[in-house]
Amino acid sequence: MTVIIAFLANVLVAIAKTVAAVLTSSASMVAEAAHSWADAGNEIFLLIADRRGAKAKDDRHPLGYGRAAFVWSLIAAFGIFTAGSIVSIMHGVQELAETGPVESPGIAYTVLGIAFVLEGASFTQALVRSRRLARERGSSTWDYVLGTSDTTLRAVFFEDMAALIGLVLAGGAIVLHQITGVAAWDAVGSILVGILLGVVAVILIGRNIAFLVGTNATPELRNRVGRALLTSPQVQRVTYLHIEYVGPNRLFLVAEVDLTGDAREHDVASRLREIERQIEAHPVVETVVLSLSVDDEASLDFGEDATAATV
Repeated sequence: MTVIIAFLANVLVAIAKTVAAVLTSSASMVAEAAHSWADAGNEIFLLIADRRGAKAKDDRHPLGYGRAAFVWSLIAAFGIFTAGSIVSIMHGVQELAETGPVESPGIAYTVLGIAFVLEGASFTQALVRSRRLARERGSSTWDYVLGTSDTTLRAVFFEDMAALIGLVLAGGAIVLHQITGVAAWDAVGSILVGILLGVVAVILIGRNIAFLVGTNATPELRNRVGRALLTSPQVQRVTYLHIEYVGPNRLFLVAEVDLTGDAREHDVASRLREIERQIEAHPVVETVVLSLSVDDEASLDFGEDATAATV
């Protein structure tokens, strides 16, 4: 629902900016219009990402469809780069040689002000949520947003942040154009907006590629998972642990454990399956594969306070 509301808001803002760009002949407003249309298109891809990534696992996809979210988010990031960044930079370069006064600057300021309020409200929501989740994980907000597997949250956070900065750049460029009468300032504003979008696109593309090809879990997550395994009364120690993201907030775990006691092979297999089912009941765990440790393998250290840890 949040993505749908953001899409409708971006469409309305994009229409208003387009009209303002036509009436004012401002290169910065053209860049902002391209920015908003790119954001509106990206919301569609993010909606598809959420829907495709949420599909339940089946025989053909035993680890689920979560990685589809990274694929569609990657497509959305390329949309920012092509429809937003390149268009804005090219138009700004073409307008560098233009001269003349700003036409109807009041229209541009009004549209930019309304857009700033709407984008600010959306960014505030993303910021509040990110801060809350970062505090829960003992991380800074910036590190959490960059590192989270929640690709939609990261995209909304960066897009809204870029939108606010872009509005300030566009407004400042129009002010300088109006004061000095030099249209190059307006063109520079368009170029700066394009560069900003390019930087955001590169960040989002890089993070989605990292999750698609496989990225290491943070030491904090690894320790939480390891300590959670050790909370089971049937697990004596853990000698191997592999954690892989198979979607936004979806984990695939492989571990070698040493069980308590010295039960028969049949009983051991049953106990392993029981522990796997218990772990898979956690909402962020897609699949777990457990096997037995070898006696001479060293135990992994997951820090202190093992009994208090949760995934």
